[in-house]
Amino acid sequence: MGRLPLILCLTFLVMATVTFGVPPKKAVDVPFGRNYFPTWAFDHIKYLNGGSEVHLILDKYTGTGFQSKGSYLFGHFSMHIKMVPGDSAGTVTAFYLSSQSSEHDEIDFEFLGNRTGQPYILQTNVFTGGKGNREQRINLWFDPSKDYHSYSVLWNMYQIVFFVDDVPIRVFKNSKDIGVKFPFNQPMKIYSSLWNADDWATRGGLEKTNWAKAPFVASYRGFHVDGCEASVNAKFCETQGKRWWDQKEFQDLDAQQYKRLKWVRTRYTIYNYCTDRVRFPVPPPECRRDRDI
Repeated sequence: MGRLPLILCLTFLVMATVTFGVPPKKAVDVPFGRNYFPTWAFDHIKYLNGGSEVHLILDKYTGTGFQSKGSYLFGHFSMHIKMVPGDSAGTVTAFYLSSQSSEHDEIDFEFLGNRTGQPYILQTNVFTGGKGNREQRINLWFDPSKDYHSYSVLWNMYQIVFFVDDVPIRVFKNSKDIGVKFPFNQPMKIYSSLWNADDWATRGGLEKTNWAKAPFVASYRGFHVDGCEASVNAKFCETQGKRWWDQKEFQDLDAQQYKRLKWVRTRYTIYNYCTDRVRFPVPPPECRRDRDI
């Protein structure tokens, strides 16, 4: 009698280990120059604290941006960003991964500015084989211009997960078995930029950038990259199956993570292509697997 509860407990622990996911490994903060370099308008990037913090500057002449030194097939990529404060209408702060081909793969965070007092909108999208149109938009549960927050992507053969701090806000599962392309053989570089998009970014372009408020500044630190580095022409990762993000516990979210994802869906989602019956009278096949419908 005394051994039975112990056996049940041990069985439960084994099952939990096998079936439940865990959060990604803690990001390692490194200087900007370790993993990135500027790509345009170099005079609009300001370096602070020995390069551990970077400011991107947008004025009426230009924005600016940077990209990773390497290309990656799978991994965990994170950035701490403090968005443009105050009246940021018309501005877009982007953090994304993208391959180089015409039928490219892409994983997007886009932060759409707004008038003072109105919430930022976070738009995510996933392109596979050059096809996107998978927009989702949420309002964040905090003001992203007040302090730094972590925005990260976990990408492996099984899923792509978007995280805000430690909260999963979106999952895109590998659904190749039901005819949906999944990014698996095109190395991606990591990009970030601050630019003017007042033709569409705020209320569909109705709210224009107020250049009297310029310069606009987005602040960055962290610059974490933990990926399988590959040449642009590489079709596979040589260490596939051996890295931490390939292991079974990262093949799906756990029950608590799905609960937090549902919390985001219920309280903060303002647009989801999966439920847009005007654009998609029949829901795209991945939506059910991603728990979006």
